[in-house]
Amino acid sequence: MLRQAQHDVLSKHVTYPSYPVKSHLRPTILLAYPVVLSQLGHVLVGVTDSVLVGHLGKLPLDAVGMGVSSTSLLLVLGLGISMGAVPRVAAANGRGDHEALGRLLVGTVWLNTLVGVLLAGFSQLLPLALPYLGQAADVVTLATPWVRVVGLSLLPLMVFQGFREWAEGLGLTRQAMQLSIVANVLNALLCYALIFGHFGAPKMGLMGSAWATLISRLGMAVLMAQFVLRAEKLRARRPAQAAAWLRPGLAELRGQLALGLPIGVQMMLEVGAFSMSYLMIGWIGVTPQAAHQIAINVASVTYMAATGIAAAATIRVGNLRGSGDLASARQAGFAAYWLTFGFMGAMGLLLIGLRYVIPPLYNTDPAVVAQAATLLTIAAAFQVSDGLQVVGLGALRGLEDVKVPSVVALLAYWAIALPLGYGLGFGLQLGAPGVWLGLLTGLSIVAVVLLLRFRRRTAPGQPIAGPSQPGEALVDAEEIMVLGQPVG
Repeated sequence: MLRQAQHDVLSKHVTYPSYPVKSHLRPTILLAYPVVLSQLGHVLVGVTDSVLVGHLGKLPLDAVGMGVSSTSLLLVLGLGISMGAVPRVAAANGRGDHEALGRLLVGTVWLNTLVGVLLAGFSQLLPLALPYLGQAADVVTLATPWVRVVGLSLLPLMVFQGFREWAEGLGLTRQAMQLSIVANVLNALLCYALIFGHFGAPKMGLMGSAWATLISRLGMAVLMAQFVLRAEKLRARRPAQAAAWLRPGLAELRGQLALGLPIGVQMMLEVGAFSMSYLMIGWIGVTPQAAHQIAINVASVTYMAATGIAAAATIRVGNLRGSGDLASARQAGFAAYWLTFGFMGAMGLLLIGLRYVIPPLYNTDPAVVAQAATLLTIAAAFQVSDGLQVVGLGALRGLEDVKVPSVVALLAYWAIALPLGYGLGFGLQLGAPGVWLGLLTGLSIVAVVLLLRFRRRTAPGQPIAGPSQPGEALVDAEEIMVLGQPVG
């Protein structure tokens, strides 16, 4: 009876004073820029690999492209699962519930470690599928050992994510940023040394980039864990007793998985669509595939920057929602939208201006450079759509709305973008540009649908996310914890 009364209070249509969107811009920027740099850390590892390996020739560059396309499916699934911790940590922090934060830390690290073990194990099976994807035999031969080594790095990466996402849910984003910068410098130096045999290191060629990735991700995991477990300012939020680390709560594991798995599936669907486009372009030839690898590598840099703004939106929307201020949560989400629109629009113009300058940094083959420049022009066009769809996902995660966006992604990418890209690329014989135009269409559809959904979920008069709301991913234990807090 008390439970029903509390739920009725939460379910009432409550309105709050509205604050201008511009008042949320500065705090969103301050929170986002360290996350942007940290997110770039993940993708710059692949950029460094591609730039350095590209100087070995088209075949090694294609092999890295195949390796990245296959391992990225597992990587983003893991990243998505880890992101399920952020809105729950942000909400608990907004309520000032230190005990819940301690439980969430233990549950997050345990779940991410278990997922990392599974992903690393499954990555060792990926090479068995490579010969059946219709790619050049020489490319498959080069990619197979690369995939096995980089696949092992998914375990330390997930451990890093476990500690990182918990800290970022508290608004502590600079530490992960600093570690990502250090790790990327280390990865670049190791790549240079191991690929070309400098600084007394063995000359390993393509495989040098794989071992550099594994070593740098091990270092990231150790340093991030050390910060979270030793920082004095986090003492009150960590578990009070060491024995708590041996007893992860089932509610915490289920809660993060309930939120994170749909996020991971949505991300995997999107990245899977791009991976499938890589394979489709590989059916055309090695040169278009090398051009695609360059263009998608460059576009991934700006995309990961947008995911940093989206992560800031998740944290701010989740925190404000947790404190009962849905109106401010709405404005914080729109502030992230405007930041992303401006940033991605500027990046699109930059790509157009540098479309003939960037490709030679990877490979100097004239045919590869010309096709990559064409694809970068199309990439510039979908920068805005790509950024808006990812920030929409981030804002909705702050509302713990993750299931419907996953369905939207499934339909837009796999029922529209890929079939359309195949029809344009092969039916109308537009080649690689046709495949990319299909992807542009899918991204634009997702961006529009998610914007409309965020507007509706945060419209004045909407209830403040009671657990009976459709799409809510709260489990019973967290439901009780939230209902026990005062409203507003």
